[in-house]
Amino acid sequence: MKQLYKYIYFVLLTCFGLNLIAAQEAKHLVIISIDGFRPDFYLQDQWPTPNIKDLANNGIASEGVNGIFPTVTYPSHTTLITGVGPDEHGIYYNTKVSEEGTPGSWYYDFSSVKAETLWEVAKNAGLKTASVSWPITVNAPFIDYNIPEIWSFDNPMDRRGATQKYATPKGLFEEAIANATGNLDVNDYNLSSLSMDQNLGRIAGYIIRTYTPNLLTIHLPNTDGAQHKNGREGIEVQKAIAGADQAVSTIIDALKKADILEQTNIIITGDHGFYTVHSSIAPNLWLKELGLLDKDTFFLSTGGSAFLHMKDKNDKKTTDKIIKKLESLPFSVKKSFRIISRDEMTSRGANPDAVLALTANDGFSFNNAREGDLIKTAHGGKHGQYPDTKNIQTGFVACGPDFKKGIVFPEIQMEDISTLSAYLLGTALESSKGIVYKSMLKHTAD
Repeated sequence: MKQLYKYIYFVLLTCFGLNLIAAQEAKHLVIISIDGFRPDFYLQDQWPTPNIKDLANNGIASEGVNGIFPTVTYPSHTTLITGVGPDEHGIYYNTKVSEEGTPGSWYYDFSSVKAETLWEVAKNAGLKTASVSWPITVNAPFIDYNIPEIWSFDNPMDRRGATQKYATPKGLFEEAIANATGNLDVNDYNLSSLSMDQNLGRIAGYIIRTYTPNLLTIHLPNTDGAQHKNGREGIEVQKAIAGADQAVSTIIDALKKADILEQTNIIITGDHGFYTVHSSIAPNLWLKELGLLDKDTFFLSTGGSAFLHMKDKNDKKTTDKIIKKLESLPFSVKKSFRIISRDEMTSRGANPDAVLALTANDGFSFNNAREGDLIKTAHGGKHGQYPDTKNIQTGFVACGPDFKKGIVFPEIQMEDISTLSAYLLGTALESSKGIVYKSMLKHTAD
């Protein structure tokens, strides 16, 4: 199978004139993921992102990045670092599926990732690696300086003790607090305050100045929370993206102080876009009406989508019965979603064990309720939808010695980012489905 993908890859290169970089100028790469990062944050004037826009003007920007399915944080961040979809890297949703057919515990341990990662190939190439608050990095053996995304299971609001426990090398978190942030209260280091992004940026800056890693990845979460509460627009979203932009400035400043800015490529991207919603649907109630809902047959909601799980995924009779139910719904309900076929799911790497999926149309979302009203009032924003619309796209900005200047690139795929990142480091992710585009880069082979 790997040989087949390589063949397809080189056919694409030949047919579309896409060539790999001949040489790399930079010795360092920083990948900044802003959760809920949208292309309009740097393409439209009203958003307060002077640092990101400056990087876009002096480098390249994309009109949009098409994600994987579902377009949620943990599967997407794993694709960003592996170049493959959930069907290969094994992170299907943000959480595992419990024995009761409901969302279970969150993924957090690196052992859950089944594909080769960018940190691994960088480490194997003799490079120094670092990461700050990247999902599913607890116990990651290929990250030299690691502040993982983790929290207390007893008190999820408090991330400090768990982060201290799992940071590597031992003592790194305490060292960063002492030198970069000062004492952290509970709400200085969780999603309740915009100070989270600021403190993560300071920690990343400290690691850059002190250890000058060749690869640093960082995840900034606050823009996601602002959009979940408020939807796509509003002053709170502006504040959050302005805060992320300030964290970008902190990282750039650290690169200057470490005297490596001119040797560093910077990539700013994200995991998904957002839809503003007004209604939430409980698809498990349709299964309940059919007498099918149990721990083996259920819809698992990811917000903007819902995945049908069945004990026997080849049970065509039951599947047809469910599809008939969905297709017979009143138009007022049917217009709120569309069915995603198994082939469509496969094309974007979705869970191979799911039979089909639903993706919410504009204004709608899904929930996991098994009792109550079919449609409830909802507020704020959701993501998770199938990745074929502008609203759900994430963004991409790249600047540095290997990138051309002032180019706005058309749509790319999320897998392209990891492929590009590996090549910028002088290595490769062998299984990655992405492509490196010649027109982005200064030094290329003809």
